[in-house]
Amino acid sequence: MKISKIDRGFLLAAIGVMLIVLSINAQADKQDIGKREYESACAVCHGLTGRGDDGPLKPYLVKPVPNLTVLAKNNKGVFPFDKVFQIIDGRQEVATHGPRNMPVWGNAFNNQTSLFYDNYPEQDKESGARSRILALTEYLYRLQD
Repeated sequence: MKISKIDRGFLLAAIGVMLIVLSINAQADKQDIGKREYESACAVCHGLTGRGDDGPLKPYLVKPVPNLTVLAKNNKGVFPFDKVFQIIDGRQEVATHGPRNMPVWGNAFNNQTSLFYDNYPEQDKESGARSRILALTEYLYRLQD
């Protein structure tokens, strides 16, 4: 069976469009940095849904972890973005947070970022850590009920 030049061109164009759509969908899944940060740093305690009910470390924790899906509800309907950012960062004491029961992610992210960006000036390492915390905080905003 012979394929005409027009049919071949149409077939190639259709395959090209299909590959572009598949590529865009694959990239969209990879681009959710906040979700990736949450799943790698937070889900172990807070669970995949953020409700604090199914984290694998839950049985080993002394205090129950908070339900992260009701942060806005518990703050008169407003997500406390800056406060959440500061709590995750953890390098400055947040008086209303109480005792520090979770890792200081600002230091951890800064150290991890330093491994990847070895040749960059110090301020770029810090901005990498802050970007990760910002993406994580934004993801928590999206988890609100």
